[in-house]
Amino acid sequence: MPGLMLATGMPMIKAVGSSLPAVGSFGLATAINLAVSGLADRPVASEFIAGGIVGGLLGMTLANRLSARKNPLNRIFAVLIFAVAAYVLYRSGRTLMG
Repeated sequence: MPGLMLATGMPMIKAVGSSLPAVGSFGLATAINLAVSGLADRPVASEFIAGGIVGGLLGMTLANRLSARKNPLNRIFAVLIFAVAAYVLYRSGRTLMG
């Protein structure tokens, strides 16, 4: 999304909506591939699907409420990006250090 926003200049709420079909398509293609090859664990897949639906609905509701005020949505997104980056660095550092 940051790249999409930077490249097109579109506001965050539209970038979120535009990126969802792409992410959904990649996820669906991966799920079909795993299911066809017999590598999918159905109970785990069901939990991810249910969580994705609930999270998507809650995220859409929150994004619509925050879209009227641009700053809170941008700040929440920035905090999430930094939190994920810190987690990845922490896990990578632990792996590299032994």
